[in-house]
Amino acid sequence: MTTFSTLSTALSSMIAQRAALDVAGQNVANANTIGYTRQRADMSSVSTVSSASRFSSGLTVGQGVKIDNVARLGDIFADARLRTTTSSSAFLTARAASLARLESTIDEPSDTGVAAQLATFWSAWQDVANNPGQAAPGQVLLEAGSAVTSSLATGYAAVETQWDETRTQTLAIVDQTNATAQSVAELNVAIRSVLVSGGNANELTDKRDQLATTLSELVGGTVRHNEDGTVNVNVGGNPLVSGATAYGIHLAGATTMVGTQTDTPRIAWDRATAGTATLDGGTLAGMVSVLAPAQADGKGGMLAEAAARYNTVATQLATAVNALHAGGSTSTGAPGAAFFTLGNDPTTPPALAVRVALTSPADIAAANPATTTPNGTLDGSVADAISQLEHSTTGPDALWSAFVVDLGVRTQSTTLSANVAEKARTTAEALQLSGAGVDIDEETVNMLAYQRAYQGAARVLTAVDEMLDTLINRTGRVGL
Repeated sequence: MTTFSTLSTALSSMIAQRAALDVAGQNVANANTIGYTRQRADMSSVSTVSSASRFSSGLTVGQGVKIDNVARLGDIFADARLRTTTSSSAFLTARAASLARLESTIDEPSDTGVAAQLATFWSAWQDVANNPGQAAPGQVLLEAGSAVTSSLATGYAAVETQWDETRTQTLAIVDQTNATAQSVAELNVAIRSVLVSGGNANELTDKRDQLATTLSELVGGTVRHNEDGTVNVNVGGNPLVSGATAYGIHLAGATTMVGTQTDTPRIAWDRATAGTATLDGGTLAGMVSVLAPAQADGKGGMLAEAAARYNTVATQLATAVNALHAGGSTSTGAPGAAFFTLGNDPTTPPALAVRVALTSPADIAAANPATTTPNGTLDGSVADAISQLEHSTTGPDALWSAFVVDLGVRTQSTTLSANVAEKARTTAEALQLSGAGVDIDEETVNMLAYQRAYQGAARVLTAVDEMLDTLINRTGRVGL
């Protein structure tokens, strides 16, 4: 090993330690950068030549050090776990948020909810039963009936509005998904080009992995790594991103809540041959489940189910009251007519169509014709029977109460599940960050180590320089 090779060894160390110090500085600079994965300079020793030269000492100790790679210290398994838990948490969070909003719309129990309006309505019938034929209680009853129908219509309209807004949000998420998928495909191209040319694509990989996690949150996408440095993102077994290509999706199906029964809202691929996209999780899957139509088993979309319950209550209210009212007689002895009307348009939901058909208290058939005395005395028994519908196990109150209780249970259960899923996601994120996140203390120690190694290599270089100076300038000069 010659003196000049020692210079090369010292120089290689200085170059390597300087590069490693740059990597540590990059880590420190991005300590608070979201999505950044810490890096490390991988060093290896340079082997010696196969044989010693003529003028060497015969000692073979290697030729210094080199930087093999700047490794990105990420864990694909921790990343996959984070994406899985993110997908589940996003799905449940979307459903929990929709249920919470629906529950606030129902506004039960309260003084202005449907239950309170029904209670006022039945109480008004009891007042009419106690004072048959009088105008004041009759007028109060008509107003109470109008309040009930208004409450049902308002509630249904609020559910319909929430459905429309949810669909609009779903469209926005679809657009965001397509844009994110396109960005991942573009980053795949950039990363592959950098790697092919022998460059370092760690920062580009960080950005792409962050977008891939975003896709997991949006549509529950799963990621598969390819040998060329690119990734594929699959949704329900079909590729959303495949290398340099991004495949679009769109929201298909009904544009109104009423139309969901014949045209279920769904996510479909832009390429016709792929058909409907099967969503395994993510916010989009939660939104689509909210938009789903009502089902006979009560396991359909929460909004359509709520709208159907409003319709059922309205229909039951009108049917039950009209059936009893038609058997009564007014103060003039005329037979009772329909108290409520559901309109003549079959396309209008009952909750929006139900109205009080009577226009005057004199039209209220509170008496039973069979018990009315010859002199016209009214007994109010029909009005009393109608007021007792409040306690019917199949009446509108029972139907509404069952709906409110079921909604409360579903909201609480889904919220609890969403909280548990979010904790699982937080835990997975913490585990990922523990390996990929930057530790300032660790980087400080590394920088000190690189600094000291650099100084040591510089000292070797100085020593060799002094040796060469003696060899070149002082050899043969005796006595000087």
